[in-house]
Amino acid sequence: MHFERDLIIKLAEKYGTPLYVYSEAVLRERCREMKNLLPGENVRINYSAKANTNLDLLKIIKDEGLDVDAMSPGEIYIEQLAGFENDRIFFIPNNVSEEEMKFAIERDILTSVDSLSQLEMFGKINPGGKVAVRFNPGIGAGHHEKVVTAGEKTKFGVQMDFIPQVKDILKKYNLKLVGINQHMGSLFLDWHIYIEGVKSFLTIAKEFPELEFVDIGGGFGVPYKPDEERLDLSRLAKELEIVIDRFIEQHPNKDIIIKMEPGRYIVAECGVLLGTVHSVKQNYGTTYIGTDIGFNVLVRPVMYDSYHEVAIIKKNNDDGTEEELVTVVGNICESGDILAKDRMLPKSEPGDIITVFNAGAYSYCMSSNYNSRLRPAEVLIDLEGKDRLIRKRDTLESLTQNFILDQD
Repeated sequence: MHFERDLIIKLAEKYGTPLYVYSEAVLRERCREMKNLLPGENVRINYSAKANTNLDLLKIIKDEGLDVDAMSPGEIYIEQLAGFENDRIFFIPNNVSEEEMKFAIERDILTSVDSLSQLEMFGKINPGGKVAVRFNPGIGAGHHEKVVTAGEKTKFGVQMDFIPQVKDILKKYNLKLVGINQHMGSLFLDWHIYIEGVKSFLTIAKEFPELEFVDIGGGFGVPYKPDEERLDLSRLAKELEIVIDRFIEQHPNKDIIIKMEPGRYIVAECGVLLGTVHSVKQNYGTTYIGTDIGFNVLVRPVMYDSYHEVAIIKKNNDDGTEEELVTVVGNICESGDILAKDRMLPKSEPGDIITVFNAGAYSYCMSSNYNSRLRPAEVLIDLEGKDRLIRKRDTLESLTQNFILDQD
């Protein structure tokens, strides 16, 4: 992140904490890595906006030439505000209503369905339309069972055995299948399993010679732990190019588009989360560092047992060489409100700043007002090093803005 100590303290003092901070430079670098991953004009990179829907970040991602996925009408709405044209948005919902499907159909946004019943629903409300289908080729990957989105134990995608039924429904409603897609899961660092998943998925494409694109998914991981190695993009690209070239040679449409969804890789490392230490206490042999980063601000450690590297910035210019074993917790009334357990960190005191790294993906977007806490502000550090507020902190008034007040 290249964030200096003085900058972290300045931002915390200027905007308060908790505070999400994003680096435009890192975000653009990750976008370009993905754009340049594979050669050829027929490769499209789709950013999965559910990882981070901040409007300013979406504008940067669009400016870098990436397309975007949407999981809901709300995401479509924000993506349109960011300037994405409808033909650059791919709607990939899960178990949605007719109203949500119509929201995309009326805007001529391509929709993917991930079950036979949803394909039937789509056909009834948009006969003769273009559609994509999400398949589950049986291979999944991810850092936690809750984020593995393919394989035999997940709700996502159409099982390969149901291809004949897919064809029957397409014919019944005169639908044109323009694309198929998959997503194996989120945050893998071993490229081997992804390549195997792509190979399995591309066998499905042979069943549909009229396809305009195949979306081979993604979910590329970044190292959250200090001992983890980065995903070997160069090796992944070489192996992937071989698989894709072989597929195109055998497919009737030589101009078929290859879509990829790198997921969190685009935004995870561009973000840090700043908090303040408010208490230090001993409870039955455990030292607790109490901060304002509750799981309403960052839920990943509680929901997925996720690891985030954290650092303590001393308020008194102390070099922090004396360390102790601590558990870092938040301010939510739950015993599970643990940000980092059993970490060796510099001895801390109230007023110190805590920095949480790799907080750009699935962080602010999963925040909440639990305990009637206020969601934090978001700040962007631009290419000139200037900081700019890109989302205001919640206010007490915003907690009640949707209540029906003053009724007898």
